[in-house]
Amino acid sequence: MLQSLSRFIPGLNKKGPGVGLEITPNEINVAKLKPTERGYQLLQYASKEVPDGIYTEGKIDEPPALADLIKETFEENNIKAKRVATAVPMRDAIIRMLDFPSPEDDDELEQAVKEEAPLYLPYPMEEVDLDFQKLGYFTDDDGIEKIQVLMVATRKEVTNVYMDIFGQAELGIDTLEINTFAMIRTLREQLRQYPSQEAVVLVDIEFDSTELAIIVDGVPQFNRTIPIGAYQLQSALSQAMKLPPNRNFTFLQETTLPDASEESQEQTAPLNPGMDALQETLSELTDEVRRSVDFYLNQSDGLEIVQMFLAGGGAGIGKLDSFFEQRLNIPTTQVDPVEALSLETEEEIPLQQRPGLATVLGLGLKEA
Repeated sequence: MLQSLSRFIPGLNKKGPGVGLEITPNEINVAKLKPTERGYQLLQYASKEVPDGIYTEGKIDEPPALADLIKETFEENNIKAKRVATAVPMRDAIIRMLDFPSPEDDDELEQAVKEEAPLYLPYPMEEVDLDFQKLGYFTDDDGIEKIQVLMVATRKEVTNVYMDIFGQAELGIDTLEINTFAMIRTLREQLRQYPSQEAVVLVDIEFDSTELAIIVDGVPQFNRTIPIGAYQLQSALSQAMKLPPNRNFTFLQETTLPDASEESQEQTAPLNPGMDALQETLSELTDEVRRSVDFYLNQSDGLEIVQMFLAGGGAGIGKLDSFFEQRLNIPTTQVDPVEALSLETEEEIPLQQRPGLATVLGLGLKEA
């Protein structure tokens, strides 16, 4: 088998206790789920702030300190689990759709993937953890039966850091996947309504970047990292209002954008001194999203973008969906995992916080 031992692809690992653990540059999120007759129940949820200095430019710089924070999160919230599902950022992965002549067996297909993979990797194969999953068979224009494969690769130095951190935190990893796959799992019922000629854009506004994925038939066909995230959005807002920088995004999530219609914008003054700065940064983000969508559509035959989903910690801004829809002319929805999963919770989760739970809940679903 490949070196990754099926770490990255959704649906390949054994069932566990239903605990998902997401680590980001600004917080640790843990969710424990169990299935119910109508959907899922959130048994436990905990979040802990990650202080400045643990990450440097999006990379984990202090693994032992992060491991200690994970242990503290479990101990402080009395979360009982020995094994979890977790994820690495999409920007640390290479995802490709590959086609091969129909193989005689899995060993032949595995060898074909290993021979093809170096064409798409910017580093040597010996430095890579590689995984793949069969998606289905089809017949090409020449009448040859082929198989389509989803290939995922990331550098061993990335996955080894995660393995070391969780080992120091005394937790086993049942699943180590890409965070985009966890979000797709959260949205799987919504995604099933779109046929194969209709594409969906997933915009994940994370701490210091935005991960964009274009999804067809539940599979990411195109991905890009945009260097504008929730921190940049909040910084633009705070600086214009002469407020100190803050890594907690509550202030950003409690902000509501003005009505997106041109008529209302002419009549409505900014809600606060930072609104113009925030909208300017959001305009830069939507311009980058538009470029990515146009690039993908120019290379695709007959596909139409029919829906955009906004997720991540920076997606809870009030009326952000209207802003994107007005700028890009694509129907847009802010992700609500509570509604999507018919999630039963003991305490109400504020609407502005829900888009930021898409990854951790998707990880919990992997094991539930």
